[in-house]
Amino acid sequence: MLKSPLGKLCKGNGTECVEAMRDELQGAKKVAAIGDMTAFYLLKSSIVPDLAVVDNKTKRAQLPDHILQSLEHNSYKRVEVKNPPATLTEELIDQIKDSLAGKERVKIVVEGEEDLATLPAILYAPPGSVVIYGQPDEGSVLVKATPEMKMYIDELMKKMIVEE
Repeated sequence: MLKSPLGKLCKGNGTECVEAMRDELQGAKKVAAIGDMTAFYLLKSSIVPDLAVVDNKTKRAQLPDHILQSLEHNSYKRVEVKNPPATLTEELIDQIKDSLAGKERVKIVVEGEEDLATLPAILYAPPGSVVIYGQPDEGSVLVKATPEMKMYIDELMKKMIVEE
């Protein structure tokens, strides 16, 4: 179910996609970037996301040093959480929720994997916000945090297995 883009797919490389999305990004209440390369290309294009969720990897490979350094933007409060692959821990969900409700910019560094963080980011982003994530080997996806999308994500998350 999660292989298909949840929003508008922009095909191309990172900076091309950011330029194609620029109007929607600048008009958004908040911008959440899920994934290291997504956050990197936004920052490279002078757009600082309100929330960046990263794991210091791309396609499960370690990031080059210049990208890691670019992600160390000085406006971020840095928070570290554990989140195993193919999982959404309560800690990660709560941190995303709190970050999007707050006023400061937050970078959540995930030990494990951040791929599913898109779901709670959409669910908890204030209306009028956007969530950007990478679609591997295709481009970037922009999801508007509309009431309809939030309801869809809420129903989707309720179908996920909850482990204690």
